[in-house]
Amino acid sequence: MAKRLSEKQKKTIVKFFLQGRAVDNLAEEFDCSKTTIIRNLKRSIGDDKYKELSDQSKTTDQSINSQEEKDAFERDNFSEKEISNEFAEDNLLKEDFSPITPFTEITPLNFEIEDSLQKDLSSVSINEVNLPKIVYMIVDKEIELEVKYLKEYPDWQFLAKDELNRKTIAIYLDLKIAKRFCKKEQKVIKVPNSDVFKIVARLLQSRGITRIVSDDQLIAL
Repeated sequence: MAKRLSEKQKKTIVKFFLQGRAVDNLAEEFDCSKTTIIRNLKRSIGDDKYKELSDQSKTTDQSINSQEEKDAFERDNFSEKEISNEFAEDNLLKEDFSPITPFTEITPLNFEIEDSLQKDLSSVSINEVNLPKIVYMIVDKEIELEVKYLKEYPDWQFLAKDELNRKTIAIYLDLKIAKRFCKKEQKVIKVPNSDVFKIVARLLQSRGITRIVSDDQLIAL
């Protein structure tokens, strides 16, 4: 199950990111996925600002890595020359060379690397998830559910192709966030008891809907 971050943690993540901390580092420190970190950063500082800072971070990392590689090369090159000189001096002082250990060629191990599609380990069963009692949904003027394919959500693009072709509905835990995604021809409705999704799970499946997108979670019906 995807870890839910507290508001204090979200603010701390934004602060660290603005100070130059990498997404990988933040994900490891707060024990959650990169997707969770990126989604919260985009919501807090906006897509454009996130992309700008992310690009700057990559440029800095590349510069540091390039310098480290250059320093490592110079150290290795110096060491090789030093060893070579010592070896030459040592040989001049010896009458006989030490016996050379025979070289034995080892047959390369032939491992088969599995190149299968990434398994979906991101979704959690509707029976295992603990949703708040009250949630919100976006519907059209005729109270029809807004149904989307999972591939329409950028944050879940890392999943397998078959998974991305699943039909989904979205629920929102915060009314303000729901209104932010609501278009002019749509409206936000309140679901007073989130257990209703467990009750109508089979009905939704019959309509081809097998996933619910909720904040940082992907829920399987």
